[in-house]
Amino acid sequence: MQQQTKETDLNEILQVRRDKLKELQDAGKDPFVQVKFDRTHSAKDVIDNYADVEGKTVTVAGRLMSKRGMGKVMFCHIQDLSGRIQLFVKKDILGDDEYAACKKLDIGDIIGATGEVFTTQTGEISVKIERYTLLSKSLQPLPEKFHGLTDTDTRYRQRYVDLIMNNEVKDTFIKRSKIIACIRQYLNGQGFLEVETPMLVSNAGGAAARPFETHFNALDEDFKLRISLELYLKRLIVGGLERVYEIGRVFRNEGLDTRHNPEFTLMELYQAYTDYHGMMDLTENLYRHVAQEVLGTTKIVYNGIEMDLGKPFERITMVEAVKKYAGVDFDTIHTLEEARAVAKEHHVEFEDRHKKGDILSLFFEEFAEEHLIQPTFVMDHPIEISPLTKKKPENPDYVERFEFFMNGWEMANAYSELNDPIDQRERFRAQEELLAQGDEEANTTDEDFMNALEIGMPPTGGIGFGIDRMCMLLTDSAAIRDVLLFPTMKPLDK
Repeated sequence: MQQQTKETDLNEILQVRRDKLKELQDAGKDPFVQVKFDRTHSAKDVIDNYADVEGKTVTVAGRLMSKRGMGKVMFCHIQDLSGRIQLFVKKDILGDDEYAACKKLDIGDIIGATGEVFTTQTGEISVKIERYTLLSKSLQPLPEKFHGLTDTDTRYRQRYVDLIMNNEVKDTFIKRSKIIACIRQYLNGQGFLEVETPMLVSNAGGAAARPFETHFNALDEDFKLRISLELYLKRLIVGGLERVYEIGRVFRNEGLDTRHNPEFTLMELYQAYTDYHGMMDLTENLYRHVAQEVLGTTKIVYNGIEMDLGKPFERITMVEAVKKYAGVDFDTIHTLEEARAVAKEHHVEFEDRHKKGDILSLFFEEFAEEHLIQPTFVMDHPIEISPLTKKKPENPDYVERFEFFMNGWEMANAYSELNDPIDQRERFRAQEELLAQGDEEANTTDEDFMNALEIGMPPTGGIGFGIDRMCMLLTDSAAIRDVLLFPTMKPLDK
């Protein structure tokens, strides 16, 4: 019964707003006819520069967020991107008809107003309006009192309302934009060239993930959405573009949780004539630079935990990490049978196809990851889980790869890139055997990429950064959905 009453009340509100719109249109004052409005100041401009604009006439515009009337005087607040400012509306100034029309405005309407800047008796900087224009009529009511909109499902589905009602949400996305701009500024200053590579590909390689598949009617060919940026960026290194990067969407046909969304923003960069140590230095400097520029500090706090980007980042091998946190030394384990035995002893589940290196990786995930809170580079992964990486010359069971961790999360993944085409073909062949055994995340051979490697690729360092997770940490956001303007959602009818 209560739900039915709410729906009846909402229908009445919607009808009243439409009636007001019709009344305006019948009077030749259709708000949707307005095509341009010139404002001179934002709300923040007026407040921050009060000493310069006091007593002067300004024009502001924004969404009506509150109003209260006292006879011949009314106080309103409008909100623009920069914040809120109060409008002081007086019948004697506007005249009877305009004042009456102003009182009929609804919360959510978008208006422009011109008037004199002054301070009210309560000390609030305001604009005493001489005239106003209704620029857009809001036909749906905003959520009533919040601190804003509280239902998280509605917030994600109707981000436009969330941004209106919750200033902290708006601030998060402004920071996200600054983070990405700061990354670009830093890399451009280091001589990197930003490029764009295909999203629709015939071979979705460069990562271990299930792709989305689609069909291109014009060519009658099946295509996939890219899961990585790697193989095309490496082609550009072959072509002589010695420092390249791309920030773009990639797509992985996987589950949804607090750190995963099927489409997300990845940045990959490749630099000729360096290795994974060069990528560590670049990562450390980039993270420190972005935090300082966007947050004004290299100490960040996430979920109450302080992480210090100002100190040198820890560097530890995967074998050392497993020895430290699981008490198992894989340097003393020489056979697959020994690896399986120690896995069973420590209740680490593995599959028949897993080799010794895979089991080491499983140990790392089980026992070590959660402890890597402060910035840490985990180096020297087993070759079995790194099909695109150079072997360590002194120990070919391992490769020159690192993953960067903070808060127990993988934040970046980097290699000394494999540039030996013969070795690469053997790695692809091993991946295809895994695919045949049912591993849907295994790579397949990309013949054009192989051709590029045979043309010749210089020694190269490469890295992939998860931009969304970086934004989560730097904005203290609990879930990836909080840093994606429009996250993937289950349809309402399901």
